[in-house]
Amino acid sequence: MTSNATTHFTSAPRTGQQRDAAILVTGAGGEMGHGLLSALSRARERRELILALDVRELAPEIRAHCDHAFVGDICDHALLERLLAMYEITAIYHLAALLSTRGEFAPETAHQVNVGGTLNLLHLAAEQARSHGSTVKFFFPSSIAVYGMPDLATKRSAGLVREEQYCDPHTMYGCNKLAGEHLGRYYAHHYRKLSKDRLAHPIDFRSIRFPGIISAETMPSGGTSDYGPEMIHAAAAGKEYCCFVRPDTRIPFMTMPEAIESTVRLMSAPAESLRRTVYNVSSFSPSAADFARLVGEAFPNSVISFEPDAGRQSIVDSWPESCDDSPARTQWGWKESHTLESAFSRYLLPRIAGRYRSVASEGTGESSSTGARPMLAK
Repeated sequence: MTSNATTHFTSAPRTGQQRDAAILVTGAGGEMGHGLLSALSRARERRELILALDVRELAPEIRAHCDHAFVGDICDHALLERLLAMYEITAIYHLAALLSTRGEFAPETAHQVNVGGTLNLLHLAAEQARSHGSTVKFFFPSSIAVYGMPDLATKRSAGLVREEQYCDPHTMYGCNKLAGEHLGRYYAHHYRKLSKDRLAHPIDFRSIRFPGIISAETMPSGGTSDYGPEMIHAAAAGKEYCCFVRPDTRIPFMTMPEAIESTVRLMSAPAESLRRTVYNVSSFSPSAADFARLVGEAFPNSVISFEPDAGRQSIVDSWPESCDDSPARTQWGWKESHTLESAFSRYLLPRIAGRYRSVASEGTGESSSTGARPMLAK
């Protein structure tokens, strides 16, 4: 994602004097975008349009869930101004970001996209609130990467880490996400504080600090928390896997469907029930050895070894072993759907193994088996 990306429309919005009410989803082409668009499409009761924005054309199955889709960049001021003029935007789900691994190779670009792009969208939301006179909801997916444990001993002894603790990130991505949290809080409560015509609380900013998210629907992309899904994909494909972290490495995780559910639940919560703008959520905190054990039980012929990469290991070691998500549970009803075992047996294994069976069948013209053993959820 770069600031000079070409912008064009994939569908022609309606034009006229009255602007249509709309919900905007940025980064719509990713799997979280796909899942969220589907959930919003199913749940919407009002007549708001659903708008999708991504730097690439949306796949047809994603495009089907939105009314209008735009190809463009969150750093493109002209595009955002055009959206401001064309629609009455009531809510923004800002999923677009340059992710952690790439961000460490191009930290300045990551800052431009992740902080500059977020600032652009917060400004868009504030201008929309000024235009139609009502607060705009804004969802910002933050990350466990905002944490920075000072050393491994502290990580192991810290217990449940609260939102306000150890916020000293070690990566540009973590710095960007922490900045986004603070910017959202500013726009929600303090924007243009000295202006005589300021609009109080133009934005209803809500953010979740997601843990590692494991997905059965997409291939792992080399992210810092992708070692669990990578083990399963390798075993299902009949390949050896060398894990880039130690066997005792432990951080929180959740499944992608749980991430979508938590987003929808938070954004649906009454504003008066919320006491903060940023919330931890998590489902389970396995070690890398726990992932390897379950993969070995499901794929007896799998070969998994461990060869920690110093850089990536240091990043994971800076994240908590477990996070305190009690505010999310008490204030808006967050509750996990899976244990590690049920996530593996009911969600990950059937879909990932099925993917490789399908590929093998297409290649041979015959049915194929990956050799995966059925597992019972615990």
